[in-house]
Amino acid sequence: MRLEPLDPTKHGPDLFAETVGADATWDYLAYGPFLGRDEFVRWLEQRAPLDDPLTFAILDRTTGTARGLASFMRMDPANGVIEIGHIWLSPRLQRTRQATEAIYLMSWYAFELGNRRLEWKCDALNAASRRAAGRFGFVFEGVFRQHMVIKDRNRDTAWYSIVDAEWPSREAAFEAWLAPDNFDSSGRQKRALSELRSASAGT
Repeated sequence: MRLEPLDPTKHGPDLFAETVGADATWDYLAYGPFLGRDEFVRWLEQRAPLDDPLTFAILDRTTGTARGLASFMRMDPANGVIEIGHIWLSPRLQRTRQATEAIYLMSWYAFELGNRRLEWKCDALNAASRRAAGRFGFVFEGVFRQHMVIKDRNRDTAWYSIVDAEWPSREAAFEAWLAPDNFDSSGRQKRALSELRSASAGT
């Protein structure tokens, strides 16, 4: 995978094509689904210039096709805190090696920038996002009750984090899991990410 700063002209057509028939992927986000391509591209055009959230398109390196979005947000350089959020993965990208690689790349870059704490927050009802956070090695910190109102309903927010002292074991596990020799000829993993993380340092 490759991450590129969001460019509505370049990435918009691919991303819109990935949204077709995928309305449920927007359920836990504050925006979407969109009525059509024009509305979707206008939304991308509003997001692209922002520094926080700073949005990236997630591209398949082989085909160059944009298949998802993710952002750095709530950046606090003085305290070394940054969050990965506004994650939208197309159905073709969800639960794939490529999705894991995209989160690894963003996490690696967050700590490479010198941050001390990487955050992941999601709707407490979003079971898939909560499972993903745990799989990636984020530590559950609690639920902020009635934290937001999203699409006219209450949102309790589940908070997770990785701190800098934990990152080396997470990094080693990501890299071991993503290595070609961790997959058989059918593309099935040989060792789970959680197993590799425990082997590299424990959680």
